[in-house]
Amino acid sequence: MLAALATPDRYLPWDELRNRRPPHGLTTEEWWAALKIGRTVMQRKLPLLGKDGRQFGYALPDDALRGIEMVDKHTSGRIGVPEPVLPEAPTRERYVINSLIEEAITSSQLEGASTTRKVAKEMLRTGRKPRTRHERMILNNYQGLLRVRELRHERLTPALITEFHRIITEGTLDNAADCGRLQLPGEDRVVVADHYDQIMHTPPPAGQLPERLERLCEFANGDSDTSYVPPVVRAILLHFMLAYDHPFVDGNGRTARLLFYWSMLSQDYWLAEFLPISRLLKKAPAQYARSFLYSEQDDGDLTYFVLYHLRITQRAITDLHDYLARKAAEGQQLRQVLKAVSDRFNLRQLALLENAVKDPAARYTVASHGRSHGVVPQTARTDLRGLEQQGLLVRSSSGRGHAWAPAPDLRRRLAAG
Repeated sequence: MLAALATPDRYLPWDELRNRRPPHGLTTEEWWAALKIGRTVMQRKLPLLGKDGRQFGYALPDDALRGIEMVDKHTSGRIGVPEPVLPEAPTRERYVINSLIEEAITSSQLEGASTTRKVAKEMLRTGRKPRTRHERMILNNYQGLLRVRELRHERLTPALITEFHRIITEGTLDNAADCGRLQLPGEDRVVVADHYDQIMHTPPPAGQLPERLERLCEFANGDSDTSYVPPVVRAILLHFMLAYDHPFVDGNGRTARLLFYWSMLSQDYWLAEFLPISRLLKKAPAQYARSFLYSEQDDGDLTYFVLYHLRITQRAITDLHDYLARKAAEGQQLRQVLKAVSDRFNLRQLALLENAVKDPAARYTVASHGRSHGVVPQTARTDLRGLEQQGLLVRSSSGRGHAWAPAPDLRRRLAAG
């Protein structure tokens, strides 16, 4: 029996376990039954309910504990890289905005937005109006992420959830009245289907939604009568439950991911601002969908989704550290070029020059420079004109305003001092 209860190297669902060889003397079904007994003993019950009224629960196997430890260590503490990359507030803000832009694009692409990253980034940086519904989705998602940053210390309420939904869906729904409101009894309930129109999930009846959102907010705010829930797990469970309840006509996935970010930031995981989770989810959307299905199908065991999301978050953290290390090395090289003239520029101008050296085809406007650094137009204009006056940027007409491009021989001009 001890062999029967031995856990495989991963917390496998039935669909994967049935393809493995069971311990000697057991059938696959007996092995699964024994594992289920062990998992039931481990399981921690939640105040969150399935549509049939059963309590959801989750376990904390070793993989989960390692993941929680890694996230705790690297998202609520100091970034460690060979060379400090985020030393000053303006530089940190630039990295945050870059990450929010990346998250806004990929989260919208997960929901079907087909605009390219290049076009979407140009729209967000320049502040131009969206030309298509897909571009509007991306702009809305970016504005939603900014709103989450503003409200990170507010208590979660059903009204706040519907506000998030209104922000990300405004101007993108067939019926504008569906923006920022729950589905109502008597309406056709929106279901989750795959590419073949096979129904994968039918959410709870619309009549239950107000009570379910109240319960979700109590859990999010730590008001529920339940045992301790690790903060990152709480954020992951909010993501799952909003998607499970599917309270809106459209935009449920984007709203669920906003709630994950809100929860992480509200619990002081400050580095979460730099983690474009959706970029990794988009690389394997089928695994993302299966983690939902396994959790729902296996008696409400949310461990599958928790483990999947922890792996994604860990990969995002690793990618961030690798990126910062590369940027530190590149920055060290470029600083040799900028060193002789660094006292002539502020941090925003130095960041622009660094970007301009790397991308000679770049174009900058007052709006794009202001958005990239979180400053008002007058400050952005002063930065750009200062660089123009020193011969490092070339100004041209752009619509009703102006745009600046790197001087053709920018690196030589900088090296010459």
